[in-house]
Amino acid sequence: MKVMLTIVCAALFSVATQAAGVQGNAETSEIKSRVPAPQPVSSGYYVACHYFPGWGVKKNGYSMFKDVLDFPDRMPLIGCYDEGDPEVADWQVKWAREHGINCFVFCWYRSKANVGKPVTTADLLLAHQLPAFEKAAYGRLIDFAIMWECDNAGGATDAKDLAENLVPFWVENCFRKPNYLKLGNRPVVFVYDNSFKLMKQVGGPEKLRAAFAAASAKARTYGFDGLHFMAENRNRSREQLDKLKAAGYEQTFAYCWHARPGSPTQEEAMKVQLDGNRMHVAYDPAFTILTASQAWDPYPWWRHWYPERVKELSRWKLTPENWRKVLEEIRKMADEMPSDAVGHRLIMLDNWNEWCEGHYIAPHRSGGFKYLQAVREVFTTRDNLPDYRLPHDLGLGPYDKGIDWAAPEVKWDEP
Repeated sequence: MKVMLTIVCAALFSVATQAAGVQGNAETSEIKSRVPAPQPVSSGYYVACHYFPGWGVKKNGYSMFKDVLDFPDRMPLIGCYDEGDPEVADWQVKWAREHGINCFVFCWYRSKANVGKPVTTADLLLAHQLPAFEKAAYGRLIDFAIMWECDNAGGATDAKDLAENLVPFWVENCFRKPNYLKLGNRPVVFVYDNSFKLMKQVGGPEKLRAAFAAASAKARTYGFDGLHFMAENRNRSREQLDKLKAAGYEQTFAYCWHARPGSPTQEEAMKVQLDGNRMHVAYDPAFTILTASQAWDPYPWWRHWYPERVKELSRWKLTPENWRKVLEEIRKMADEMPSDAVGHRLIMLDNWNEWCEGHYIAPHRSGGFKYLQAVREVFTTRDNLPDYRLPHDLGLGPYDKGIDWAAPEVKWDEP
């Protein structure tokens, strides 16, 4: 268990080192940004935040922001944007690092048609943010990791597919980056498999464990000490947790927490996620990464995709004050976890920018910077001075120039 403590400290140290001097991209220091340089804040915690990369512009000019226009309270303060723009990435890094967020966990989608085959960039869905952060002046000032989405996109056929097709691609395009999240010398792979589709694909828990072992062995041939797999699970089921542990996952985390259908009260929305986190800690603190959820309301999408099921929706959004209360409880839980547990210092936040699905803490019209300010106040030493100027204050933007608002809708999993 001593290793666990060491690896978390190593992750924290990597971010602190990148932030020193705010030099921007370590490998491309000549890059200059029009965005004011981030002033990162110090913290004894390592805070990771889920990030949905759904805001690029499709080939015909369509943007999913079209579904946000009817909900102006959700509109980001940066305005609608093309996520493939490096300057947009610079703003995201600035706001995250100035408020104590150390890492973005990008949803990573493999085309279902690619399963069982070698992976190329052409086989990815919603991957435009990765080159944008790579080209951004401040891209290396924040760590990143991938959350392999196996519920709505391509999983893997077997151990060979994972080790021989996925791992080489991940190594070349993600793991070798100096700011990829690693615990020790093991890149972290978050896995979204809430319906256990990946486990079923490969043939059950034992075969998935063998596939993870094969993937780790392949990673060692590239100089890593293996891989570290974490599973998404927002359910309170010991049976499910037993199955995930048997499959070789080392921790669980949540992408969101669901309250009852309808309009749960603030107290209900807070209680359901705090109770869920406590149940996971009680099961095994070493197997738990605590997750705080700010909201949930996918009505902008469901009204089109599942109109007959809208009544089943749970629609809620915590006030900034209640969000802060949840964060304070999460911090207390983390502090009480064994000091050698990864979750003692690694915290997950839900979510940076799920504008349509209805959970977002990035600066937006109805909440401003208040949700980020709560993160800074709860998890950091507040030894910086955040810069709250927006792009238009500096004569920058707008960032929606590539969007054609008249373009017909293109499904999320199409180019």
